[in-house]
Amino acid sequence: MAHLVLPNSGHNRDPEASKMGMWLFLFTEILLFGGLFIVYFVYRNLNTEAFLNASFELDVTMGTINTIVLLTSSMTIAMSITALQKGNLKLSVNLQWATIFFALVFLVIKYFEWGSKFEHGLFPGMDHYSHLPAGERLFFFLYFFMTGLHALHIIIGGIFIGVVIKKTKQRKVTGERISLLENSGLYWHLVDLIWIYLFPLFYLIN
Repeated sequence: MAHLVLPNSGHNRDPEASKMGMWLFLFTEILLFGGLFIVYFVYRNLNTEAFLNASFELDVTMGTINTIVLLTSSMTIAMSITALQKGNLKLSVNLQWATIFFALVFLVIKYFEWGSKFEHGLFPGMDHYSHLPAGERLFFFLYFFMTGLHALHIIIGGIFIGVVIKKTKQRKVTGERISLLENSGLYWHLVDLIWIYLFPLFYLIN
């Protein structure tokens, strides 16, 4: 007779199965963005000059700052795992909050960056966008779609970490039962890694 294991029963939870499930999920995310990267490279090879000209509209400084912000956030989430493993719950929670703070900083910078593109009519469907050469329209379509999808993952990751913070405070996530925090860290590192590829592809073409 099959034995039903409830999700909330901490003693019956299998951390290895949980981590394996997260790795499988991350693999599907890699396939998603990997497919988008392939699409990008195909269109870039077909529109090399147009992609280069369009990239000059992007703010490299903002992109660089956001790269630093995400790298720092990966450090804070990793440190939060170490802190909890050493039994320092308060420090772990503070570092998780710091990660969420950096996520918000990233999104605020992205908001202003996108805002400047809206002002110049570069968003798909706007008048100025419609009069751009076909290659440049492709560039901005891919830029908004891929960075927008990445921003959505940032939001989801921030919510995920917020849930972990609550469970950490409730002592449901501890040094002995740390798999949920580790999974949030794995997800966040993937979000960081995706941006490491997006940044040079769009901002540093030249």
